[in-house]
Amino acid sequence: MPSSGKKRQDKEATTSRVLPPDNKYASQTDFAGDGWRVFKIMAEFVNGFEKMSDTGPAVSVFGSTRVTPEQMEYRLAERMGHLLAGKGFSVITGGGAGVMEAANKGAQQAGGISIGFNIELPLQQRPNAFIDRERLLTFQYFFVRKVMFLKYSQAFIVLPGGFGTMDELFEAATLIQTQKSGCFPIILLGSDYWGGYYRWMQEMMFREKRYIAKKDLDFIFLEDDPEEVVGIIERFYPEGYKLNF
Repeated sequence: MPSSGKKRQDKEATTSRVLPPDNKYASQTDFAGDGWRVFKIMAEFVNGFEKMSDTGPAVSVFGSTRVTPEQMEYRLAERMGHLLAGKGFSVITGGGAGVMEAANKGAQQAGGISIGFNIELPLQQRPNAFIDRERLLTFQYFFVRKVMFLKYSQAFIVLPGGFGTMDELFEAATLIQTQKSGCFPIILLGSDYWGGYYRWMQEMMFREKRYIAKKDLDFIFLEDDPEEVVGIIERFYPEGYKLNF
């Protein structure tokens, strides 16, 4: 009969067999070992904090990269960026094409500050042409980039988009709900796209299942009018703007 020591060794041998990542994922880091990777992560945080340290009130705009200039969502994002800049807000986007490009374009053409948090991707996202050059930050790590969005934004404006857009939306909602971040408005812009989801949160998540509390929806808004979006943000801060953490 095998001893308990032998069983323990067999279990350890079985559970320790974790293969290394595929080359296409392993090659996305500049370092051979995870221990050294922390310095790259630290450098991204330091660079981001330094570049954003003198930024005033800012709003992040999210949405699909697949939107083209001919589409209504592009024009809506451009209008949104223009209005925000006119009210003194810096406009932050993910730095890419589509909705992000449109919001940066609107902000820049209105004479405002246009910021891009670009991300290095295997298919190589290129920064759009409407970001202030000194306000372009490029990240390798999504989680560092998320910290920058969350720390420096006085609001999230979320236009129609896919998984990445939803990721930013849920990340913000979760951190506000769990009180890991100060509360700020999350505004879903475009009721044709977001209306069903907004009602589902109210009716299913809250009223039927009680998986969230009523107050968890107090900072999430559904809107179609860019001018009212600006009003929501301004009314949300009667005592002035501040960083979220």
